[in-house]
Amino acid sequence: MNSERHSSQFHHRPPRDPRKAEPRRAADGPSARYAALLALEDVLNQGAYISEAIDRQLKANSFSQLDRRLCSALVYTTVENLLAIDHIISAFVEELSSLEPRTLNVLRLAVCQKAFMDRIPDNAIADEAVKLERRIGLEKLTGFVNAVVRNYLRDPERVSWPDEAADPIGCLSLRYSMPRWIVEKLSEGYGFETAKQVIQYRPSEHDITLRPNLTALDDAQFERLLAAKVWQSHKGKVPHAYHISGVMEIARDRDYLAGQYSIEGEASMLCAQLTGVRPGMQALDCCAAPGGKTALMAELMQGTGRVFAWDVHEHRVALIQAMKRRLRLDNVRPAVHDATKPKTDLFGSFDVVLLDAPCSGLGVISDKPDVKYRATAESVSGLTTLQAQLLSVCSQYVKKGGTFLYSTCSILPEENEAQVESFLSAHPEFALRPLPEWALKLYPGARNRCGLQLLAGINGDEGFYIAPMVRK
Repeated sequence: MNSERHSSQFHHRPPRDPRKAEPRRAADGPSARYAALLALEDVLNQGAYISEAIDRQLKANSFSQLDRRLCSALVYTTVENLLAIDHIISAFVEELSSLEPRTLNVLRLAVCQKAFMDRIPDNAIADEAVKLERRIGLEKLTGFVNAVVRNYLRDPERVSWPDEAADPIGCLSLRYSMPRWIVEKLSEGYGFETAKQVIQYRPSEHDITLRPNLTALDDAQFERLLAAKVWQSHKGKVPHAYHISGVMEIARDRDYLAGQYSIEGEASMLCAQLTGVRPGMQALDCCAAPGGKTALMAELMQGTGRVFAWDVHEHRVALIQAMKRRLRLDNVRPAVHDATKPKTDLFGSFDVVLLDAPCSGLGVISDKPDVKYRATAESVSGLTTLQAQLLSVCSQYVKKGGTFLYSTCSILPEENEAQVESFLSAHPEFALRPLPEWALKLYPGARNRCGLQLLAGINGDEGFYIAPMVRK
């Protein structure tokens, strides 16, 4: 089976604009599986981002908490395991490309429930697949769907997989639904066994990471706030990080709306902390939206100094503005600006410049499984060119003795270590800034020649790259 078919599905259709998208509602009442089907179609056929597609369906239907979880789990698990699921279906169907697209998605959801989800009885899987096919107006294909699903339920051993000894790359790609070209790049960059650990990794639970608004609460006060909730929580690795579970629609929580805390991943927090910002500094976040790192830098500066936050898209700068208002961060200065275009009047003006560059996003596929199908070798090549341009331009804003921090949420060496090595070679006025001991202790083994490379399943739950540099 050609995994690149999925890559083209995602890559060549622009994501649906969430401001214009209208959720499709069920004609005869809510159904978690029907909502999952609509969300899956949005992701696979319309290029929507998975979180936005699911949110649209959950907002359009009054589901119980159980059905909300089922809908989300069905979509995430199906997309996460898409290549393996299509391989299974191909063992019972002669030609996948000949299937009616909506019927194929019904089959994908059914196979997902059997192969990758627990506690769903076989009869329920088959019956619900037939109901879905009927509900989308394809009554004439209900017998076909029933036959394919029941044949798989009766005889799952019919599915054959590549032999790992004969084709380790192909086996890893298909078993764990990672496009082959990505498996090859990770194997070249880290060795096959490390690549295997990263690709096989599936977090045991998908919790949410929060941190207090440091201008309003310290850690002890935030812990008391969390203790008053019905959520489960525990402290994370990175300073001020807390993992929580048992919450739905956290953005509607009263304390969140009041600006008492933010939702931000640990690697993102670490990135902002490693800039070394201090009260009174002038800082620049070059590609800032949606603003998590901007906010943390502003809070670490305790409302003093300035944090300039740029993004090329006006609607994304609006997100930074909304974050600024919610957290009451008066020292943040959002603006629409293309960071590839030099602002010569600001050269040498900043104590800290953070460049969290556009990247493939392959470090965060645990939360965004659609990313691995959107990325292509060609798109990564274009991104590395853009990253090099941004490094060259944005470095000019750093004062002598100031910090220039480059980061991505990628795990591809050409976007990370190779990019920084090339920059340092071309810009001898910069050097690597030593990483603080506290950070090295948090992530032993993550240090490489040019910064800190986090790998999901090895030294964290997500992949991230951070390289602090100093202007001599």
